[in-house]
Order: sequence, then structure tokens, then C-alpha cells
Amino acid sequence: MADNEVQYEFKTVRAIRGAEARTTAKWEKEGWEPVSQDKGTLRSEITFRRPVRKLPLSFKAMADGAVVLLRKLPLRVQVVAGGFVVLLIALAITVGVIQEGDGDAVASPAQSPSSSSEPAPEPSMPAQVAPSEQASEKPEAVEPEDEILTVENSSELAALLAEGDYCSDSIAGFAAQYQGKTIAFDGSIGAMNPHGGYKTRYDILIGAGDFSETSASGPNFQFRDVNTTSDLHFPDSDLPDTIGVRDNLRITAQVGKYEDNSCLFLLEPVETEFR
Repeated sequence: MADNEVQYEFKTVRAIRGAEARTTAKWEKEGWEPVSQDKGTLRSEITFRRPVRKLPLSFKAMADGAVVLLRKLPLRVQVVAGGFVVLLIALAITVGVIQEGDGDAVASPAQSPSSSSEPAPEPSMPAQVAPSEQASEKPEAVEPEDEILTVENSSELAALLAEGDYCSDSIAGFAAQYQGKTIAFDGSIGAMNPHGGYKTRYDILIGAGDFSETSASGPNFQFRDVNTTSDLHFPDSDLPDTIGVRDNLRITAQVGKYEDNSCLFLLEPVETEFR
């Protein structure tokens, strides 16, 4: 690689489907440039890069020349002059970094790497260099259908959560139209029972809004056959000691099927938080 070409460091981060634009904007503010995006069923992996600062050639040559000259001097003179040489090298590095920060970066081809990934939600360790064909790709645009549906951006979801009949045909219609999509809403646990004969897996009934013993609206949502520790995907900072009836939650989940015979609307949890 030529000395005037810019070298890059790379990192790969994960984002919930529909939140890619927000994640990309966050890392762009810290100087990272998106180069590729790989969409999964529930989460996407976005690869970023940013230039690696390096010492300009002229200052590197100056430092090397000073070391060579120092070696030719008598030993006692080397001891005295060595401190001045170290100071000059440090000054050269500082000036070089300042000058580089003021200049425009020149893009260069990426090196061939092995792939890497980092734990969710927000990794900070740089990944190895991405393949050159990926470096030329632009991140895929987030399509409207990939957005997480909320009461703010979806009138259909708002109407669903306000429905007074949990066996209404409109609930079946919503499930058929949006199956596989991701929704987010404020909900609460109305019932919680062991799944089958298991002691650590449950069927959890979710209602819309805050818990109430006297009123309810929206479908009878259900998380079926889930472990409360691992399957509900609580953030590390919000891991519960216990969870049960009356708890108010912020639900992010993938739309499943609606069962006509039981009037249960199945959801697949993506992320759960206490409110």
C-alpha cells in the first residue's frame, strides 16, 4: 500500500430491524462511515470504518535520520543528546497528528480480512478489515415496511390496541396483514402460567396499556413457551429478579399468528423493558 493512502479500522454493530438508521446516525457522529449492512430476521449487522491516524512520511524520515545520527556519536555524547532527540521525535509526532487532522482524507482500497462480530447491543472493539467488495457498497436504505410499528406511526396499531372486543375480526385481519413485522407498545402482564409441565418456561398473557383489574382493551397477546430470563430479551441493565402479573412493560415483539378458537394473538419477543 502506498504511503499516501489512508488505512482504515473497521467495526460491526448490531441493530434491531427498523432501527438501523438511528444506529447509523449515532456512529456517524463519532466519525464512523457505514460501508455495508446485512439484514437478519430480527436484527441487522452494520459494518463501519474510519481512517487510522498515521505519522506523515516527512516526520517519520526525520525521526529515523535522528536515530541514525545519534548512533554515530560517542557514547557520552549519545547520553546527553538522546533526551533532545526524544523531545524532537515527540514534537514531530504531535505536529504530524495536528496537520493530518486538518487535511482531507483520501480513500483507499480496503484490505482483505476475516469477518468479525461483537455482542449486542453496542460493541466498541474494532473488527478486522472488511473485504474490498464490501468497502465499495453503500448501506441499504431502510424501507418503510421495515420500521417498527408504534401507535405514533401506525394508525392500524393504535386502533388495534384500543379495540374493545379481544375476539374481533379486526384483530385477525391485523395479524394476517402484519405477520412477521415488528411492533412496539406499552403493555402489562395479565396472567402467567407454566407451559406444560415445565418449571422455568411460561405462557404469558399480555394486555395493552397499564395493568387493571376492571378494564381492558386490545387483543389478548401471548408470549408462549418462553423463559423469563433469556427469551424476553431484557437489557443487561434491566434484568429482573422476578416478573409476574401486574408488571407494566414496554414490549417490542414480532407479530405471530392469531388463533380463532382461543382468541389469542401470539407474539415473538424481541426486547422487553420495565416501565
